Amino acid sequence: MDDVDAFQAQMASNMYHSGDWVTARMDGVLYFDKAPFKYWVTVILYYLLGVHDWVARIPSALSAILLTWLVMRFGRWAINKEAGIYSGLVISTCIGLFLFTRIIIPDVMLTLMMALGLWAFLRAQDEEEPRSLLWASIMAASLAVGVLVKGFVALVLPCVVVFLYLLVSQRLLRRETWRRMHLLTGSLLFLLIAAPWHILATLHNPPYLDFTMHGGPGQYHGFFWFFFINEQVLRFLNTRYPRDYDTVPRFLFWTLHLVWLFPWSVYIPNVARLNFRPIDRAGRATLFALCWCAGVLLFFSFSTTQEYYSMPLYPAAAFLIGAGMAVQGGPIRIGSRIVSVIAALGAVTIITVLVLTWGLPAPGDISVALTQNRSLYKLSMGHIGDLTLGACAYLRLPLVVAGIACLLGAIGAWRLRGAQAFLAIAAMIVIFFQAARLALVVFDPYMSSRPIAEALNRLPQGEVIIEGDYNSRSSISFYHKDHALILNGRYFVLEYGSYAPDAPKVFIDDNDFLGIWKRPDRYYLVTTNESVSRVRTLTKDLPMYEVTSAGGKTILSNQPAQP
Repeated sequence: MDDVDAFQAQMASNMYHSGDWVTARMDGVLYFDKAPFKYWVTVILYYLLGVHDWVARIPSALSAILLTWLVMRFGRWAINKEAGIYSGLVISTCIGLFLFTRIIIPDVMLTLMMALGLWAFLRAQDEEEPRSLLWASIMAASLAVGVLVKGFVALVLPCVVVFLYLLVSQRLLRRETWRRMHLLTGSLLFLLIAAPWHILATLHNPPYLDFTMHGGPGQYHGFFWFFFINEQVLRFLNTRYPRDYDTVPRFLFWTLHLVWLFPWSVYIPNVARLNFRPIDRAGRATLFALCWCAGVLLFFSFSTTQEYYSMPLYPAAAFLIGAGMAVQGGPIRIGSRIVSVIAALGAVTIITVLVLTWGLPAPGDISVALTQNRSLYKLSMGHIGDLTLGACAYLRLPLVVAGIACLLGAIGAWRLRGAQAFLAIAAMIVIFFQAARLALVVFDPYMSSRPIAEALNRLPQGEVIIEGDYNSRSSISFYHKDHALILNGRYFVLEYGSYAPDAPKVFIDDNDFLGIWKRPDRYYLVTTNESVSRVRTLTKDLPMYEVTSAGGKTILSNQPAQP
């Protein structure tokens, strides 16, 4: 579990141990950034299965499985069984869903809730549907849960999609449209589910109802201001404080969907063969899915963007692509040939890398052979830029598995047709995903602080000090213990909570550190290999023992490792 994952897993662990399901904390510091539903689900699983890293991944995995089933059902309901199967195949094996569920973020759960809510809207609007109240209630309930998953974007995005659809289909001003929404019942149900936590969190963390439209160092305005104003409004406007996030350029944000939906994005041209006239269920569903994609892209074109922000459009895109794949002929064969060529080029590249690195040594862990290109880290696959030819020597097994996948996919996509070609491509992707999983295991010491935490568990008991951003070392807390002092790290995710009146004194500067290091108690400092020389210069003649190093991180102590 890497350090981003561990932060979220530890948050749920803190709820589990403290019993406080209203206010999240990390290292004792208030944390208002995220809505709590994913933590609640994880806490329940901790009660059932214990606090383990694999347990923390279950909510994302289960959400992805349910999302696949939901998209398949939607395609089957809207068009036919074949379109449903292909739609489910697309979303379950596209690169984006795999990549963005490797980390514990709430977006796949948000996507599931939005997809259920939007399908429920379309079902409620279906003139052949006699249970419009039931489906309108499902829509309200799912969007309310979505708000508890990731804030009010779960309500705003569906509203944008619905508005676009009703406008384009000329149903916006129809009385029957609004009657079938059952707005009063839906609104009451929405508030019944979504409102209690927001009210309790506001009451537990005053001051109340602060509408200040700016933030800054040393300012604390309570939960309401941070969650509603700072996290929802100011983040959209890119004026949030602290600015602990990057934004992807608009052009990349749009065009990278060809990658996130790969390999099935090659079949997008066949979507043009679908019927988009809202004269029957199939036409209304395809038009709705088109508005769904457009609404999500339009919304985030005016906001800060990360690649995974657009995950809520994946169900609609998968449905459109899957429905297009069900219409045989046209550019389908061309798309399969494109996949075949790309897979063949991938296989040739992998074979070349294996030949060039076969005799290279691979001592220690992969961190010793990597470079750091921090300017690329705003991209989800930015760490690929850290790879060197020497680093590929550590990845021989994943490369071999990926090469086999590419070879099988290249042959199958070229020689087979129709459903057989689709299955060959899906098999290629599944094998490739296993290669990626093996590569992540190799990257674990570099991406995670788990080896450092396990080393701390074997050492004599002492107080842990983490230098720099706590978030980037949070797996120490998950695998070792929660509490740690934070040296020169009062920024990013924990900064705002550190200004609360009752915030624990866990943040220290160099002067505090020097005073602590002189004490007779045992202390461990976790820092990067690059910072060791700075720390040694700072401490001068004070005792400094290097205990161990792993993944580019080092443990230093003011006492020898063995008492």
